[in-house]
Parts: sequence; C-alpha cells; structure tokens
Amino acid sequence: MAEQDLMLVTGGSRGIGAAIVQLAGNGHRVAFFYRSNRTEAQACVRAAASRGVTATMIQADVGDEASLLRGFEAVDKIGRIRVLVNNAGVTGGRSRLEAVSAQQLNEVLRVNVAGAFLAAREAVKRMSTRHGGTGGSIVNISSGASKSGSPNSWIHYAATKGAMDTMTLGLAREVAAEGIRVNAIRPGVIATDIQNDRTPEQLQAMIKMIPQGRMGRPDEIARTVLWLISEEASYVTGGLFDVAGGL
Repeated sequence: MAEQDLMLVTGGSRGIGAAIVQLAGNGHRVAFFYRSNRTEAQACVRAAASRGVTATMIQADVGDEASLLRGFEAVDKIGRIRVLVNNAGVTGGRSRLEAVSAQQLNEVLRVNVAGAFLAAREAVKRMSTRHGGTGGSIVNISSGASKSGSPNSWIHYAATKGAMDTMTLGLAREVAAEGIRVNAIRPGVIATDIQNDRTPEQLQAMIKMIPQGRMGRPDEIARTVLWLISEEASYVTGGLFDVAGGL
C-alpha cells in the first residue's frame, strides 16, 4: 500500500481484530472501528505502535448506519481506504433456537449482517474504479460455524456468517472488474473471548474434534488476512478460506 493508503478493520480493538491491527505490517497505516470500550481501543493502539504500526481508533457502531457513515468520514480525513477487514461481530449468546428471542436475533443480524454489508458498500464506493477509485481488497471474517450450523449453541450466529459467505461470493463477482478482490476467512476454534460462552468441558470437547488438537491463535488468522490483501494473492477473489486446524 502507498503511504496515504489505509487498512480499515471493523471491531479492531480486541481478539482477531486487534491481532490484525497489530500485525498489519511495519509502516502500514491502519484505522479501526471500536464500538464502546475506549480503554481497550487505546491499548490496541499502543500495542500496534510497539510493532511499528500506526493505528487510529475511531468510535463507530457498524450496525448503526449513521454511526458507520461518521466512521467512514473520519477515515476519509486521514487517508484513502484500500483494504477493508469486516471483522466486527457478536454471537447473540449461546442458546438453542427454541430459546432465541427476537431481541437476540435482531442484534446479531444488525451487527453481523447489516454491519458487514454497509461497511462493504462504503468501501466499494471508495475503492471501485467505477467510482474513480484505484481498487482494493475486502476480507470478511466469517466462521466455521457457517458450515456446521452450530447446533445447540449458535444457530442464529452461524446463519449470519452464512450470509457473510454468500455476500463474499456475490460481491467478489460484482466488483472483480472494478479492481476489488473480496475473500472470506472462516476461523475455527480460536483462543479469544468468544470461548468464554462455553464451559471448560464444552471447550475441551471442541478441541478434541480438531485434527491438529489445539485452538488457533488470533495471529494465525491475522497472517492469513495479510496474505489475502498482498500482491501474492493478486489472482485470488471469491475464496472462502477455512483456517480451522483441519475442521
């Protein structure tokens, strides 16, 4: 990326998002959206700086269109977006489908689906050669749950990630001739706060199912993102990449 070009990571203050921000590459400029935890976002900025990465924190709720648009306006003031990592997401809480409330469902759809679509829309407006841009790359952080369906836990969450997979396939074809590549990563069981929704027994049972016999690390997802946005992946678009230890 050129000096004025930016990578934007939604949900970038913790977990996989923070790993992407902090490992963005020496000299790269990064902006990230955080929803509410300013202290956590500030810690991410400091951690990125310790690795030679300049990161700018921007408060924005991706599922709120007005908030999202304000966030993109802030990004426009500091550089030209060339990479979007659609990472922001919520699980909606562990629940069998029979116990899912309309409130849970609305929230997970608002953030994970509407938020990802709206962020991609704004990125395309800025990157597409059709709109005077110079191209770019979008990486959607999906989930292995989109394949398994996550019965007895997160069917509602899994369904939102299935929507993200479908959006990836369609958008990749829609903007391929406009200089934009679109791919998705489907992480497996990753050592982040999301695992706090499982009991230790449930987590161990999940780990036993993984052929590599361990959880993944956030940096392993981040490094896959960095490959996908690099010139080494210049002919890769419309891909759904499982980074899940063999699952």
